[in-house]
Amino acid sequence: MELLGEITADRPLLVVAVKEEAQFLDTDLPVLLTGMGKVNAATALATVLGRGPRPAGIVNLGTAGALRPGWAGTHVVGTVLQHDLDGELLATLTGETYGAPLTLPDGGDVVLATGDAFIADEASRVRLAERAALVDMEGYALATAAALAGVPLRIVKHVSDEAGDGAARSWRESVAECARALADWAEANTPYRS
Repeated sequence: MELLGEITADRPLLVVAVKEEAQFLDTDLPVLLTGMGKVNAATALATVLGRGPRPAGIVNLGTAGALRPGWAGTHVVGTVLQHDLDGELLATLTGETYGAPLTLPDGGDVVLATGDAFIADEASRVRLAERAALVDMEGYALATAAALAGVPLRIVKHVSDEAGDGAARSWRESVAECARALADWAEANTPYRS
């Protein structure tokens, strides 16, 4: 976890998993690098929100795999779900609901599936495509931490790969282009500079 800049109550906080995705951000806004995965994302965001002050909002910028053919570009997420938690089974065991999908304010109709596994095989991609259009490793965790803290969150993802065979190679080859597109989105859609 690394916080660049200072969080204030009148500005949003940009949250990015890794420095490769943040490499073109040239902003006065604070940027939190969480590390990859749900645990890193949730603990990093919860830590900075718990320390205070809380930001006016949170914008998660990052890459995502496309689960369906033809998905490319930058997308604002409307719903996020966990793909690696068996909430239905847990409900039958405990009677409690865990990991229900979360709807985000100001989001569209894009559904993002979050899990700790990097999706890089056709069978997993096809299975997840039944529930979501995009897949990442941090979105649901960030949405949960932000909701518990009462801070609005936007999730913005740029497609880096097709979440199938060769996805890891594709991510490495495309992350710089994705980072540029995410920085351009942030500059156009946030109070990027003072």
